[in-house]
Amino acid sequence: MKKYIILILLIGGLTSCNHHQEKTYWDYMGEFDMYYSEAYESYAPNPNFKDGKTLQKPVAGTISREYMPYPFKDKFADKTKAGQLLKNPLQPTKENLERGKVKYDTYCAICHGKNGKGDGQLTKLVKNGKKLYPAPPADLTAGYIKAKPDGEIFHVITMGSAVMGAHASQIKPDDRWRIVLYVKNNLK
Repeated sequence: MKKYIILILLIGGLTSCNHHQEKTYWDYMGEFDMYYSEAYESYAPNPNFKDGKTLQKPVAGTISREYMPYPFKDKFADKTKAGQLLKNPLQPTKENLERGKVKYDTYCAICHGKNGKGDGQLTKLVKNGKKLYPAPPADLTAGYIKAKPDGEIFHVITMGSAVMGAHASQIKPDDRWRIVLYVKNNLK
């Protein structure tokens, strides 16, 4: 019995192979199985859409993958609201604080200084006897900064404040939260 099963499988295997070079597959469903789908180039005409274009605009309200729109505007009232509504999703772990320090040193220390006292290199630039920096950066070790909610500091990093520019396009949201952790926990 075993010999017959092996023989049938062997014959079936050998006869099922297609030896025709012009057709390399079995087409069981024809056009219904998407074997013959027509691909269009991005800028080629396309009869499947009303406007005749292949490349279509995204549906209104579409956002990029892994992107979350920031719900607050660059206004004082929104800064206060952000402080009330936004909570830091990260914990002050060793890894988060170390990453926060790296990002702080990269983006913040030039103005606020290595120790957060508002005495960074940019504030020391002078031309013709006048300081180039119109207003001193905040002392991040001051009590009033430490008392601010995490969401408010996050908002300032994101949208900017007074002379400070927005950093949303430069620093990812998780790294902004890590900077908040670093400022609150490590700068003294």
